Parts: sequence; C-alpha cells; structure tokens
Amino acid sequence: MVWSNRSFWGAVILAIAASSSTFSADGRPNIVIILADDMGYSDMGSFGSEIQTPHLDALAQEGVRFTQFYTHASCSPTRSMLLSGVDTHLNGLGNMDEWTAPNQMGVPGYEGYLNDAVVTLPQLLKEAGYHTYMTCKWHMGKA
Repeated sequence: MVWSNRSFWGAVILAIAASSSTFSADGRPNIVIILADDMGYSDMGSFGSEIQTPHLDALAQEGVRFTQFYTHASCSPTRSMLLSGVDTHLNGLGNMDEWTAPNQMGVPGYEGYLNDAVVTLPQLLKEAGYHTYMTCKWHMGKA
C-alpha cells in the first residue's frame, strides 16, 4: 500500500492521541518529539540502557515511543524524513547539502533542502489548531 505523507502523519497523530494520557485543556494530546543526533537506540533507560535518563524515561512511559523508524547515516536526511513522513529522495534531502556530489546537482531528490512537494508534520499540526515550536538546528537547506 502506498501512503501519502498526510496519511502517514494522520496515522501517527491518531496513534499518539489513542495512547497518550497527557492532554491539553481542550482534550487534544500534547505532542513532544525529541530527535537527538548521534544518540544510539539503547542510550536511554526506556530502551534498555544502563545510562540513567529518568526524565526522558518518564516521557517515554506516558507517551508513544517510535521503535520502527529508519534513520539515515547523517542527521539532515533523518530529520527531513521525521518531519515529512517520506523518504529523503522524495523530500529533497537525498544527501546533506554540503555532501552533494557534482553529478547529483540539480537531480530531483538532491535539491539540498526540504522541498515544497511534501507537507510537514508542523504544517499539519497548525492546520489542526496546534501551536508548533522547534528549537536547535534546522540544517535542512538554506531557510
């Protein structure tokens, strides 16, 4: 089955809503997504680490944990997949912009920035009446 990124994010939001015990005053779930660069799968207590991460573990216990997500070898393509719900070659970040080879320049999928062909999770959340906020680096092209 082929999913559009709107369908993908609809399913993610539904899963969060169905399993979250922390809701806002209007009954919608609060959504917090943490993406940490260079962090291994088992670097948090909630994923079996001996490293103590009590606050992150508490968030994981009361919320939804992504356990079946593909990550790219570098941070920008991973971030673009998480925000768009589609493969890097569909969202324009087939590679990190500064690593794009000369033969990839101008080739679809290697635009070097998150392209307009995809709808991002923050866009969908805004349409649903959420206020969105991002902190730290964008690192997905010149914005």
